[in-house]
Amino acid sequence: MENHEKLPVPPRISDATLRDSAHMAGVEFGPKDAAAIAGLLVRTGVELVEVGMVSGPDSKDTPLVEAVHETVGPERSMTLLVVRDRQQVARALDEAERLGVRHIMYSIPTSEQHAKLKLGSPSAKFLHALARSAIGQAKERGFHVTFSGEDGARTPRERLVPYVTAGFEAGADRFRLAETVAYLSPWQMETVIADLTAIDDSEVEIHSHNMLGMAVANSLAAVRAGARWISATVDGIGERGGNAPLAELLASLRVVHGDTRFDLTHLTELSRIALKGSGLGEAFQAGPTTPHAFAYELPGQLSHPEAYETLPAELVGNARELRVRTRLAPALVTWALADSGIFVDVDAFTAWLADRQEQAGGPLLDRDAIRKAAIDFQSS
Repeated sequence: MENHEKLPVPPRISDATLRDSAHMAGVEFGPKDAAAIAGLLVRTGVELVEVGMVSGPDSKDTPLVEAVHETVGPERSMTLLVVRDRQQVARALDEAERLGVRHIMYSIPTSEQHAKLKLGSPSAKFLHALARSAIGQAKERGFHVTFSGEDGARTPRERLVPYVTAGFEAGADRFRLAETVAYLSPWQMETVIADLTAIDDSEVEIHSHNMLGMAVANSLAAVRAGARWISATVDGIGERGGNAPLAELLASLRVVHGDTRFDLTHLTELSRIALKGSGLGEAFQAGPTTPHAFAYELPGQLSHPEAYETLPAELVGNARELRVRTRLAPALVTWALADSGIFVDVDAFTAWLADRQEQAGGPLLDRDAIRKAAIDFQSS
């Protein structure tokens, strides 16, 4: 049964894995991983790969930016530029030009708390002047400009809407609402975004953090209210609870909204490369690209997965697997040995293996482990 709710405008996706990860404690990608991740993101259908952060010359992210440009080209990538004052912005733009950057994203704090902390003044007038100056400088040089509302989700409407209006009047191409501090429910997000999409000639992007577990829901709510872009990361990698996880986002777009524009088969490989390259290993992650996402220990779930799966494992490049400790059953063993060329008395082998598991304290078994045990049983 299909009951898809069509979104007002199918969202375009940008991915910040190679930028937001720079702020996550201990995570540093190298150029090789950056190139592999960028390539797979574009093959998946992500339009912009956000890579690196530049505040002036000699950026530490230069190798990453260069690797992504070489792999997918500068037109498919975007780099964040920090905004503090006019002179600092000029230095950052010089460096962006040297690196061949075409798309920039200005990080500008909008809440009073963040503006006072990072800009030295909570003044809305100062904030508007700074944004207009930075956007004007970039447009004069021919950049495509996205400007952010850092901590935008906690910025009151009477402060946020005039700021966004001023940015578009200065020539910006897109505004990103950064839910820097997870703060809004989906229904609150719709209200905030609706205020921004009502601004003439506005193009809005949502960038949510996942501390409250609502980054995907808030992203989809933003699109319902007229946002045209969603910013995500592979596996939700990022600081403060992570970001909107790409796999869950794209799977939701397909299942809930019938959006088939994206090739999901690359998602599991993306997850593998990102978790390994980031040094996060195989720590528990949620969503459809994890090793345990399609793992079962009940025979009926393995024999009739379509009755239990929101989407098939193959669609996201994953695989179905058996994982069991002590709940062994002949039907599970039969599934594990199918097409293996190994032939045993299933009932006798199941009893033998269950006894061995009990003695060993119930180590985790997958299909390969069961097949190896069957060979041991044959020779015993």
